[in-house]
Amino acid sequence: MIGKKLFFCTLIALPLPLPAAVIDIDNAELQRLTASGVPLVDIRTAGEWHETGVIAGSRLITFVDDRGRVDVPAWLTKIQSVAKPTQAVILICRSGNRTRAASKLLSEQAGFSQVYNVRKGLIGWLGESRPVTPLP
Repeated sequence: MIGKKLFFCTLIALPLPLPAAVIDIDNAELQRLTASGVPLVDIRTAGEWHETGVIAGSRLITFVDDRGRVDVPAWLTKIQSVAKPTQAVILICRSGNRTRAASKLLSEQAGFSQVYNVRKGLIGWLGESRPVTPLP
């Protein structure tokens, strides 16, 4: 009986893995992180990519489709082709709103340990006259 209680108390005392916090970053930090090799995933729609262009080197993986739907399993599979949960990843959208939800999903449900959200999204990037690459 004492052995079972000791085992149970030990089990409770073990630290449980907690989801990592999503870290909001500005454009300077975005540039520093991408220069160090952290992948940048642009989660906007294809129409948005064509309308404004994309940051060079971005991986283009839409989160919410044109009808407002998210296919979470398919999206996670695509993200995991870019970064594994043990690796850092940066998400960007138009204004930083969609990436908040997507970052939270990666952190809390997919176990990603380092998720960066570009605070003002591509609007902030363009507002600082930073370069984008047009899509054909």
